[in-house]
Amino acid sequence: MTTAHPASRIAEGLPHPLGATWTGLGVNFALFSANATKVELCLFDSRGRTELERIELPEYTDEVWHGYLPDARPGTVYGYRVHGPHAPEQGHRFNPHKLLLDPYARAHVGTLSWNDACYGYTIGGRDEDLGFDRRDSARYMPKCRVIDPAFTWGHDRPPQIPWERTILYEAHVRGFTRLHPAVPEALRGSFRGLAQKEVIEHIRALGVTSVELLPVQAFVDDRGLLEKGLRNYWGYDTIGFFAPMMRYAADPQTANTEFKEMIARLHDAGLEVILDVVYNHTAEGNERGATLSLKGIDNASYYRLMPGAPRYYINDTGTGNTLNLAHPRVLQMVTDSLRYWASEMHVDGFRFDLATILGRETHGFDEGGGFLDSCRQDPVLSGVKLIAEPWDCGPGGYQVGGFPPGWAEWNDRFRDTTRAFWKADAPVSEMAARLCASGDLFNRRGRRPWASVNFVTAHDGFTLADTVAYNDKHNAANGEDNRDGNSDNRSWNCGVEGPTADAEVLALRERQMRNMLATVLLAQGTPMLLAGDELARTQQGNNNAYCQDNEISWVDWTGLASSAGLLRFVRRLTGLRARYPILRRSRFMTGDFNEALGVKDVAWINASGAEMKADDWSDGLMRCFGMLMDGRAQATGIRRPGQDATMLMMLNAHHDVVRFTLPEAASGKSWRLVLDTNVPDLTERIERAIGEAYELTGRSLVLLALQT
Repeated sequence: MTTAHPASRIAEGLPHPLGATWTGLGVNFALFSANATKVELCLFDSRGRTELERIELPEYTDEVWHGYLPDARPGTVYGYRVHGPHAPEQGHRFNPHKLLLDPYARAHVGTLSWNDACYGYTIGGRDEDLGFDRRDSARYMPKCRVIDPAFTWGHDRPPQIPWERTILYEAHVRGFTRLHPAVPEALRGSFRGLAQKEVIEHIRALGVTSVELLPVQAFVDDRGLLEKGLRNYWGYDTIGFFAPMMRYAADPQTANTEFKEMIARLHDAGLEVILDVVYNHTAEGNERGATLSLKGIDNASYYRLMPGAPRYYINDTGTGNTLNLAHPRVLQMVTDSLRYWASEMHVDGFRFDLATILGRETHGFDEGGGFLDSCRQDPVLSGVKLIAEPWDCGPGGYQVGGFPPGWAEWNDRFRDTTRAFWKADAPVSEMAARLCASGDLFNRRGRRPWASVNFVTAHDGFTLADTVAYNDKHNAANGEDNRDGNSDNRSWNCGVEGPTADAEVLALRERQMRNMLATVLLAQGTPMLLAGDELARTQQGNNNAYCQDNEISWVDWTGLASSAGLLRFVRRLTGLRARYPILRRSRFMTGDFNEALGVKDVAWINASGAEMKADDWSDGLMRCFGMLMDGRAQATGIRRPGQDATMLMMLNAHHDVVRFTLPEAASGKSWRLVLDTNVPDLTERIERAIGEAYELTGRSLVLLALQT
């Protein structure tokens, strides 16, 4: 292996942009490390198996090591070896025997093959992580590949769905198409598979607007999972913030192109693409974790270390390490990555895993923190959808409603309340707040109802079908003796745990699924559906299928026939939401009386048809109530009457029928039935007189429109 280079082969290059950049004539390499003493660029053969030579980057400018190779081209395979102090007790873990991935790499070659040589210390030694391992890790490591970013986008345009019209659909690239019969076998589970006409048509026909994909940035399979015959299915173990996951490419050599083609086809169908991104931690773990990239490049800069004991990592993520977004170069890396996916890859928005981490400063979570502020002022990021998972494992980590204007947030309060209400365990006051986009949490600083992302199911937890079929989690397949996963699921098996042939139980389960779907899609806020719920997909009671890359997690498309009725019901709900603006208002419904217009935007009705009083709200046994949304209420900041339909939603979580008296509404002559979860395939036009009693089936939801 050659370690020296003729002066003519290497030029000084530039400290920007970071990463490996093809200029059309050569490649500029730039790597940030504030504490390194030398950086070597390692070049490999096209398959990444043989290290051909090492080149010392000649220049160091503003803590960036850089050099220019005029004879390098797209397809060049490379990695880094970074020299510096080995002083774990001071936070420095440099080890040039470990090949490192460029954090700005646009593509990877090969996969991580776990070996003890991948660790910077010798496993099994005394004070393990303080040791220094001299074994070369290159043969076990994936490598980086220089790409040519050129791509003909043609007439691709972002759909730019207004937030008020947005319906999110959370899906997994691999699991969504792995069993799809219309997708060619070679394309199943890939970006190209998701771009197939039949797949896109299914999504579009549902009436959703935005596909939210679980992590697609390059990640690794945890060593412990592989040893158990499992692997990282969800993808929350990122190692490359700029590189698409090769596993999701039909041809790993063209992963970037395949991803762009998928985006273009989804856009052509009018669908947005939101990426679930993980900038809170990396796959390198804590002090006993592997040295794969950032840990060996500049551990003390990239990670948050314990004050006074920098040998150890602050673990607000629960995964071993926490990225240090308080450092300007780390903040730059994250925002550069986001801009890359938005600008170069044409992504329409991001959902941030454990997003409270991103707002943490040295004193704790701060909604005016550097990262959150940078997104608000950035000309690119301020124009895409930003969705927070507003919690982490650190002190003060639960921040639902605590993010700044411009952000939407996953609202687990909506999930928990909705599940509990339909099993008759939640007070009506709590349910009413959730139906109004959780204004008690979000109605501040000019935020809008869309800030509340309402869901009852997501990748993490029970599917919809399992929520009504299991009281307890059944995670034995994960190999942790059922200790993993949340035990507080607010689920109800409707009388039988798991599969059953009992017709009465099955009918109740189906109605409960319709109730929860209707609650999500008819409530104020931004609804989110979990892919496969429209097909009653089951995970056999597994509520933590993070490691199940198999039939437990994959969408079973054979359910299309047996779940045709549920599929039609979902389409009916999305159609209603699109047809009636009153169901997706851009202003919070507060129930306050508007004296200028003489109207309340929302009124709460009891079963007698009268407006609810204090005694109703405090009645712990009350499980049936109505939500009267007045279409004449002010719809925008302009003080004028609204032009929307007036609608009445009635919810009955009792086990028995409730005779609900239909209330009076100004200028109304009668109520027309729009939806009844007990009659999912409603076809006939049914009108009921004001003051008439409606037989509200036990555990059902009804929607009516006022006729004038």
